[in-house]
Amino acid sequence: MSNSVLTVDTIATAAVAILDNELVMAKQVYRGLESEFSSTVNGYEVGDTVSMRRPTDFTVRDGAVSVNQDIVEGKVALTVDKQKGIDFGFTSKELTLSITELSERVIKPAMVQLANQIDRDVMGLYKYVPNWVGTAGQTVNSYADFAKAPERLDEFAVPSERCATLSPSDHWGLLGSQTALYIADAAKGAYRQGSLGMIGGVDTYMSQNVPTHIVGSDASGTVNQSVTTSTVTYASVKDSMQQTITVASLNLNPGDVFTIADVNAVNPVTKADLGFAKQFTCISYSSNTLVFYPAMIWTGAFQNVAVTTGVTDLNTKAITAVGTAGTGYRQNLVFHKNAFALAMVPLISPPGATEVSRKTYKGTSVRLIPTYDGTNDRSNFRLDVLYGVKAIDPRLATRLSGTS
Repeated sequence: MSNSVLTVDTIATAAVAILDNELVMAKQVYRGLESEFSSTVNGYEVGDTVSMRRPTDFTVRDGAVSVNQDIVEGKVALTVDKQKGIDFGFTSKELTLSITELSERVIKPAMVQLANQIDRDVMGLYKYVPNWVGTAGQTVNSYADFAKAPERLDEFAVPSERCATLSPSDHWGLLGSQTALYIADAAKGAYRQGSLGMIGGVDTYMSQNVPTHIVGSDASGTVNQSVTTSTVTYASVKDSMQQTITVASLNLNPGDVFTIADVNAVNPVTKADLGFAKQFTCISYSSNTLVFYPAMIWTGAFQNVAVTTGVTDLNTKAITAVGTAGTGYRQNLVFHKNAFALAMVPLISPPGATEVSRKTYKGTSVRLIPTYDGTNDRSNFRLDVLYGVKAIDPRLATRLSGTS
């Protein structure tokens, strides 16, 4: 029996299933925003945006007298601004192969590359995470090291159902510590299959796409302006949750985590001082102007810092970044899925293109467009994806290093 020629739909169906299967980090984050894009029948273009509301907060009344509180809701916008693609071609003879054979030879290697790119873009959201536990530069090689991350998330009242993505060195460092445990299933999985699985209620994965962050050239400086309880209100920053201050003797890179002297973290529910320094992440730095997340809210329902008793102004207070200036550190992440979002949406079917195939599988969408080279009897295909990533609530995540 003669082979039938593979169709564009057949190739697109195989490609989207393989792409979805190869994703790692992208499968651990929030994907619900994709449904917000469903109203456009012909698909979407680069730059389309959808918004979601930030959770609101309240204070507890003391006594019988009612005190009405205004509901202040911020918004987070996610823009699908990343169009990526893989282009490949087949001879007419190759298009008579079975889809299984063609998938192994061509489609899977292409989708592995594309999946890694998507995972790298999601992992790049680490820059917005202000929390970092452990000692920068140390490998995670014990349960005690790993446990610092879920412990910090517990202190910040982060819900369960957490995930971790570790670099290969930290994955294998932690894996080695598990083989010595007297827990039959955990030790067997670690030793024989190289699998970590659930550790302390955290679903743990390894990814070679865990990025390396380079600390800025000057990791310490001072606040160089008056910063008081009235400097920033939640209403003024409710959408971005970013604050801008003037600093001196500092040069940070976007993604640097730092602390400010006499500023502590608080329990997000009770607002009680947690007894350790509040951490912030640099969004941008230029000419002694520092933009960082989260903005410091000193009082009220959205309070997120506790200032040392007697301190009323942070002017001249020391700023200290995590790590050594100019040094790179792998950015392991432990997080609840709602910390980050990925939205993959169908691309438009361009006018004039024929035999366009758009396929969606478990929220992953691809578009495949063929062209024919009659001179060389070759069918060329361009496969595109359109997506956006966003750190929607970075408070629900922490970076993780080992300890010395």
